[in-house]
Amino acid sequence: MAESDCSIREWRDVNLEIFQNEIIPQRQPAVLKSLVSNWPAIREARDSAAKICGYIKQFDTGQPVNATVGAPSIEGRFFYRDDLRGFNFERKLVSVSTALDNLVALIDKPDPPAIALQAVPVSEVLPSFETENVLPLVDKTVAPRMWLGNKSTIATHYDLYSNVACVVAGRRRFTLFPPDQVANLYIGPLLTTPGGSPISMVDLHQPDLSRYPRFKQALEVSRVATLEPGDAIYVPILWWHSVESLENFNVLVNYWWNDSPTSSDSPFDSLLHSMLSISSLPAEQRVLWREFFDYFVFQLENDPAAHLPDDLRDVLGSLGPDERRHLKALLSQNLQA
Repeated sequence: MAESDCSIREWRDVNLEIFQNEIIPQRQPAVLKSLVSNWPAIREARDSAAKICGYIKQFDTGQPVNATVGAPSIEGRFFYRDDLRGFNFERKLVSVSTALDNLVALIDKPDPPAIALQAVPVSEVLPSFETENVLPLVDKTVAPRMWLGNKSTIATHYDLYSNVACVVAGRRRFTLFPPDQVANLYIGPLLTTPGGSPISMVDLHQPDLSRYPRFKQALEVSRVATLEPGDAIYVPILWWHSVESLENFNVLVNYWWNDSPTSSDSPFDSLLHSMLSISSLPAEQRVLWREFFDYFVFQLENDPAAHLPDDLRDVLGSLGPDERRHLKALLSQNLQA
């Protein structure tokens, strides 16, 4: 184990025991050097882009997937239009094989359009790829997703799940920010987003510090890692990260999983509801509600139900499936009122 120059700790020879008992409990990003270097896909990618394309295409069912395509003028930065009323790219339905052929044809072009296939569900679109290229660090039920494209930048965003991302072809640069930097990242619209998750409005490489002055504080605690084929990175839940594809042809496979498998409810949905009901209240009331949230929701110091019998804890305890459905129905009815 070594400390990398980019301040993200590097780990070598990582197995399931090390990952679960040493890496995950730290809740810090980690570079997992050469984690998947023995994958057949990696061996094909080392030969050439054409070889890895042929390898992937043999698994393709032909099912259409979304391709994100931007004009050369965006320089690979998938983002909003200048007026923020839409996006600077379009989406097209293509097969993975067609996209791969196009990417290979564009490799030597000096000014190609930006192309990205994002989060392709491998088990549906490329069945059998995952049986030949196995990640032993996650449960077998965790479905891999593939990311294909040329040079591009995915804006700084967070995921609702823990993530291991494995580089197959090309190089990827990850720039990460701790969750507590949310106030310094200048987050864009929460509902209208380029990729489903809210993003930072700051251009990572040309930050306008006169417009976004607090971003300087975020940069001071940012962490950067450049991954080679065969390397992987662990990104803990809610860590903000930007991902750059550095070559004219790139392939990455990632795995998202829920650290709290007993709950399928999205905290982000709760955040939106709280904003809807609390954000517009007078400041003195917001302060009071914060006390309630700290006590009942975040439970930073005390168990708010410690004085109650187990069968009277209701939502402060462990609800059964029927009780959860009943509570959700009640909430849905209240929201529609």
